[in-house]
Amino acid sequence: MTLKKTLQWSAIVFIVWFVAYRPDAAAKVIRGIGDIIAQLGTGFGDFFSRLIG
Repeated sequence: MTLKKTLQWSAIVFIVWFVAYRPDAAAKVIRGIGDIIAQLGTGFGDFFSRLIG
């Protein structure tokens, strides 16, 4: 098994463990990532609307 595959499987196992044993923390992490993506989208939208308008 290569190092890349080992790291990929380790990441998958960690994610499954994290969701199974710490669902509240996992939900907070996902919510935080969603908030960051939403803020990025809003920022880009504001930028382009001001650039055009």
